[in-house]
Amino acid sequence: MNWKKTIKIAALVIGFLVLAFIGFSGYVYYNFYGKFKADESRYPYYIGYIDQETALLNDNFELCGDRTIYKTHHGAPFDAYQNNKRTFTESVHKTYKNEGYTDSGYVNFRFLVNCEGNPGWFEIIEINENYEEVSHTKQMVAQLLKITSDPSHWAIYTADKMPKNYYHYVSYKIENGEIIEILP
Repeated sequence: MNWKKTIKIAALVIGFLVLAFIGFSGYVYYNFYGKFKADESRYPYYIGYIDQETALLNDNFELCGDRTIYKTHHGAPFDAYQNNKRTFTESVHKTYKNEGYTDSGYVNFRFLVNCEGNPGWFEIIEINENYEEVSHTKQMVAQLLKITSDPSHWAIYTADKMPKNYYHYVSYKIENGEIIEILP
């Protein structure tokens, strides 16, 4: 009877050691061989990077604290708006005036908001309905930039009870010069 118990314990120990070895081997393989290496010559920056040399509205914009930027992968859609997205959308629709624009497509703004709630370092990407880069009417884009860069729209993001800098983006879907949708 005693030898059966010994065999069971030995089998469990050996099984555990085999599983631990397989897990460790998988971890080592993934970290040293399995990960895709980023082509840093082609992609030298992190997701959400905005080049401050080419960015718009960067004259007086300063990042706070250690200059770390939060929410770089997907922006801050739930944290960014001063009250909520609905308030932002209503404000945009009240302020925006179609002055005979016939453009259709998207106007995308990528930008940073500092710990004081001030937006800056804007990058604008204009595309048509087929997602091809185009230039929309300059006055329409300037009007959307003015609306989007209004600090009253942007909340102060906090982490660990401290205000932080964060990345955000806003995409305006335009049809015949009218704002149809605001994303995200």
